[in-house]
Amino acid sequence: MKVVVQVKLMPDAGQALALERTLHVVNEAANWVSAVAFERGVPHVYELRKHTYAELKSRGLGAQAAQHVIKKVRDAYTTLKANIRAGNLGKPGSRRRLKAETKPIVFRAEAAQPYDDRCLSWQYDAGTVSVWTVQGRVKNVRFACSAGALKTLQEHRQGESDLVRRDGVFYLIATCEVPEAERYEPGRFIGVDLGIAAIATTSTGYKAAGRGLNRHRKRQLELRRKLQKKRTKSAKRLLKKRRRSEKRHTANQNHIIAKTIVTEAQRTSSGIALEDLKGIRQRVRLRKPQRVTLHSWAFAQLADFIAYKAKRAGVPVVFVDPAYTSQQCCECGHIDNNNRVSQSVFCCRNCGVVAHADRNASHNIARKGEAVWTAGSESRVPATP
Repeated sequence: MKVVVQVKLMPDAGQALALERTLHVVNEAANWVSAVAFERGVPHVYELRKHTYAELKSRGLGAQAAQHVIKKVRDAYTTLKANIRAGNLGKPGSRRRLKAETKPIVFRAEAAQPYDDRCLSWQYDAGTVSVWTVQGRVKNVRFACSAGALKTLQEHRQGESDLVRRDGVFYLIATCEVPEAERYEPGRFIGVDLGIAAIATTSTGYKAAGRGLNRHRKRQLELRRKLQKKRTKSAKRLLKKRRRSEKRHTANQNHIIAKTIVTEAQRTSSGIALEDLKGIRQRVRLRKPQRVTLHSWAFAQLADFIAYKAKRAGVPVVFVDPAYTSQQCCECGHIDNNNRVSQSVFCCRNCGVVAHADRNASHNIARKGEAVWTAGSESRVPATP
C-alpha cells in the first residue's frame, strides 16, 4: 500500500532562495504548457512533449524537470476530466463547471513539483538531501522528521517525491510502498457510528466526544470574522498565518481517534464496520446556521484514516449502508422514526429498551458489518462428495 511521508526542509538562506526560484520557474513553465495543452485539445503526453519540450529546455529546465512539468500538466487535466465526469464541479452549464471547462488550468507559484531519483537524492544518516534547482544542484539541505517517518523512508521509499512550499516553509512529500499486513479472520465486528456531537462512537464503549473540536471550530470561525472585519495588513497577515490551523487540529484529532479504534480492533481480533456516508452533504437539507457545522465535518478523512491504519495492521474493514441505523432498535430490530427521542436518547416503541442513540446505532452498524463480511466471504461448508 502507498503511504506518504512528509519531511520538513531546513535550508540556509542561499538554498532557500534557489528552491523558491525553482518552484516559481517550473510553475510558470507549467502554466505555459497548460495553455498549449488547452489550445491543442489536451493531447497525450508524447504529443504534448513535441510542442513544449524544446521551449522548456530553453527556459533553463533540466531534461527530467521538463518531463515532470509536462506530466504534471497532463495529470492535472486528467484529474479535471474525472471530476467533471463524476459531477464534482456541478451540472452541465453551471457557472463553476463552465469556469473549469473554458479556461486553462493555472498553477500557483509555489505549487508542488515532482522529483525522481535523478533530481533528488537522500542522505539518511546525515539527515540531508541533494536537490536539483534552476541554479544548479543544491547539496546538504537539512531535513527533519520523526524517527518513525525516517525508518519508513529508509525501508520503503519508492517513486517520486514532491517539493512544496507552504506558509514560507519547504517540505518534501515522499511516496513509500509499505507492505500490507496479512488480514485475519475477525471473530466479531466493531461498529463505528460517526457524528458531530460525538465524532465516533463504537459498539465496544469507546466514545470520542466532539465538544472540544466543535468549540475549537467555533472559536476559529469567530476569530476569522473579527480579523476579516479589520481589513488591516496585520489582520491579513494573521489570517494567512492561521488559515490551516483548524485543518491541522482536525487531522490530528482524527489520527488519534482512528489509531484508538484500530488498536482496539487489532487487540480483540475484531473487524471494523463503518457507515458509507458518501454524498450525505447532497442528501441532507439543513437550516443555514447548521450548514457550517455539517460542511466542517471531516467524516471522510476519519474514515480514510481508519481504513489505511487498519490495512497496515491487517484489520478487516467493511462499509455498510447507513439507512435506518439510527431508527432501528439493536435489541428487537423494530424500525420507527419516533424511536429517536432526541439527539442522544433512543427509546424503542416496541420493546421499550432505552439506550444512548449513538451507541444503539453502533450496534446496528456492527451487525450489518458481520452480514456484509459473511456475504462476501468464501463458504466453509464441506463440498458434497
